Amino acid sequence: MSASSCLTHPLFLRVRSACTVLLVLLLLGMVTRPIEAPAWQVVKARQPEMNLEAIEGALGQGLVVGVLGGFRAVMADFLWIRTNTIWERRDRVKLDAMVRLVTTLDPRPEFFWINGARMIAYDVPNWRIQEEGGYDEVPESRQEELDREQAKQAFVMLERAREFHPEQAKLYLEVGQIYLNRLKDNANAAKWFLLASQQPDAPYFAARIYGELLRREGKDIEAYEFLKQLHRDLPDDPYAQKPIIFDRIRELENELKIPIWQRFQPQASAQTLPEASLEQKVRMFEQTHDHDHDHGHAH
Repeated sequence: MSASSCLTHPLFLRVRSACTVLLVLLLLGMVTRPIEAPAWQVVKARQPEMNLEAIEGALGQGLVVGVLGGFRAVMADFLWIRTNTIWERRDRVKLDAMVRLVTTLDPRPEFFWINGARMIAYDVPNWRIQEEGGYDEVPESRQEELDREQAKQAFVMLERAREFHPEQAKLYLEVGQIYLNRLKDNANAAKWFLLASQQPDAPYFAARIYGELLRREGKDIEAYEFLKQLHRDLPDDPYAQKPIIFDRIRELENELKIPIWQRFQPQASAQTLPEASLEQKVRMFEQTHDHDHDHGHAH
């Protein structure tokens, strides 16, 4: 067998590919070790809530962005795997530093920002409450304080994320969900769901949740006007869930005691629907009265 044929033999190609992969992994290990070690030294020497400037100082000016070059994305993926290991150990100090390091290395994936913020806002307060004695022992006021502290850190991270992804609805939704699910703050949650609904890639449910949060806050008239306009604006797409919005509009009309002739008409806009005559209004009222009467005697 000639030398050239040996170089193209499938077995040789597989061996060469395996060696290449091993070499890349070895290089990654060599590169990450000097990066992580000084960061952890700074973490141990300073306060638990490490900031990004401290980590960058430990790594050296421009090292994160400059030296790695095209390997930044690969390095970020590799370090994210390490981040999950740290998360499993519930090491909140290293977790905070590593999340910041990963998002500094490669700020492009939304996945890093969103999941990092979730760890900080949801998992870390649970860990801290457990460290202080658990939910049965820690006063509720202290639990709320820890929730606010961690949520604030998550909000800072998501604010930084929006600098790289200013029109990504997911990042606005994440803030809204932290307010809603962790802090139980409907008013602030509503603001962020509204902002999310205004982004180019907004999911349909963002606006629906905003309308529902207005109702929870007792702003029924504002919710009614918003949902009517939302129903007009949405396309006839099954995912838009227009029948659900219509049902909520009708519920609000009953709660607000909107006269039947003033109620929302989904098939026509205000510009095309002529004002009903007095006779039509009376007929509509009588039909509604008859319907309610029959319904009250139905079994």
